[in-house]
Amino acid sequence: MCDDELMPPRADLTEKQWLRADPPLARDLAERWGPQALTLHRRTLLGAAAAGAALAALPFGARQAAAAQGVTKFPFPDGPDHNGEFAVLVTGDSGTGGEEQLAVTEAARRVCRAEGISLAVGLGDNIYENGPESDHDSEFQEKFETPNTGIDVPWLMVLGNHDCSGLIPGSGGDPSRGDREVSYAASSPRWYMPSRYYNVTLPPAESPGRGDPVVEFFALDTNPVASTVAQTSSHYKWDGPYMRAQRQWLDAALSASRARWKVVLGHHPYLNNGKHGSAVSYDGFVIGHYTSGVHLKELYEQVVCGRADLILSGHDHTLQILEPTTRTAGTRQIVCGAAAKSGDGRAHFDHPATWQNFSDVGFMVLKVSERVMTVDTYTVDVPTRTARLAHTTTTSDAVAGRGSVG
Repeated sequence: MCDDELMPPRADLTEKQWLRADPPLARDLAERWGPQALTLHRRTLLGAAAAGAALAALPFGARQAAAAQGVTKFPFPDGPDHNGEFAVLVTGDSGTGGEEQLAVTEAARRVCRAEGISLAVGLGDNIYENGPESDHDSEFQEKFETPNTGIDVPWLMVLGNHDCSGLIPGSGGDPSRGDREVSYAASSPRWYMPSRYYNVTLPPAESPGRGDPVVEFFALDTNPVASTVAQTSSHYKWDGPYMRAQRQWLDAALSASRARWKVVLGHHPYLNNGKHGSAVSYDGFVIGHYTSGVHLKELYEQVVCGRADLILSGHDHTLQILEPTTRTAGTRQIVCGAAAKSGDGRAHFDHPATWQNFSDVGFMVLKVSERVMTVDTYTVDVPTRTARLAHTTTTSDAVAGRGSVG
C-alpha cells in the first residue's frame, strides 16, 4: 500500500460507489490520468468480466502461464549448499524503480553472493502504482528486471493490491489485471508465477535422488478477500468460485505436503504491528467482507495456522518478526514489505514480536536445512546502499511433523 493510500469512507464500497460519494477524488484521478480514465476503466471492467469467465474453466480457477518461448529460465537449486541449507532472499513491496529500491537491491546483491542465494521471493506490489498495463509493459524492465540484475535466480512472485488496481491506485479492485503478471513469466528468466496461486518445493520434484522436500512454499493470491473496495466480478467475490477453489487447493496442498518446513506466501498479513493493521481490522475497518480482511483472517486461521511454519507477507512497509503464539497455533507471522518504502517509525499495535523495525528499508534471508530454519533481517542505509545484519532468529521445531495434517 502507498503511504498516501486513499481509503474509502465506508467498508465494501465498489470503486464506482466510492467515486460517486467523493467527487473531489474523481476529479483528482481525472486530472492525474486524463479525462478519458473513467471511460477506459469501463472498458477494462468489461474485459475483466470476460477474463473471469475464462478463468473459471481452468484448474482451480487459476490462470496458467504459457510455456516460455525462447527464454532460458534461471534454474531451481537441485540441492542445498555446502552448509546443507537452501538460502532464499525475501523482499516485498519493491516495485517503485526509485532510489530506495535500487539501494536495497544493490545491498541485497552483495548479501546474495556471500550467502549463496539460490531462490528469491517477491511478496507483492511488484509494479507500483497500478500494476502493468500488459504482459509486455516496460515497467517490468524498469521496476523488476533492471534493479534485480545480478540476482540471477528464480523469483517466486505473488500478487499485491497495487498489481490488481482498478481505477484507484492500490485498491485491489480489478484482480483480473494480475493475469498480466502470470503471462509475463513466459518472457522472463527470473519471474516465476505459473498461476495466480501455486506451490514449489526445494529441492524440486524432478531433482535426481530427491527424498522428501526440505521446504515447500505455498504462494497465495490474497487480493479478492483483502481489497480496499468491494469486488464487482462474481468470479472474484469473497465467496465466489475463485476463492473457494483457492481455499480447497491450499487445504489439499498443505495436507499432502511431505516437506520438513512449510512456508505460506501472501501479500496481506494475518498479524501486523504496522499502521495497516491485521486481518479483520485493516486500516481501522472492522466491518465489511473486503476492506476489513475478515475472510482472509478466516482463511489463515482455518487452513494455515498450525499447519505452516511461516506466513511471509508484505503490504505494510516494515520489517517484523512476530512471535508464534497460541492464537497462531505455533505459526510465525513475518512482515517483510520494506524493499522500496519504509514505515512511519512506530508500532501501532502490540502483537508479541521477536524483533521489529518501522523506520528502515530492508530485506530478509531465509535459510532452511533438515535441522533448522533461520531468518536473517537486514536494514539498508540508502545513501551508501549498504546492508546491516540487524537480527537473526532460528528455530529447530517444525509446526507440523513430516507428512502430518493440521
